Amino acid sequence: MIVRIMGEGQMRLADSHFTELNTLDDELLEEMESGDEEGFRRTLGALLDAVRRLGTPLPDDALEPSELILPAPDSSLADVRAMLGDDGLIPG
Repeated sequence: MIVRIMGEGQMRLADSHFTELNTLDDELLEEMESGDEEGFRRTLGALLDAVRRLGTPLPDDALEPSELILPAPDSSLADVRAMLGDDGLIPG
């Protein structure tokens, strides 16, 4: 799957990594619902770090469609709320 982190570029991730990413996504959703800004920042950072660690960067000139778009690290709670689907940022 091709994942884009807004403002950073695209990464290719194997489907096997989505269990870990979904766990972080669930935590992020809980923190957003409770208004836990500190927890939100920590978990968003952990989610994006996991994508960077587990993914393989695509070249800057690659024109692959992103199947998943994640917010930039400095995104606000309101910005991320606007991106949420029923399942959080990551479907499944």
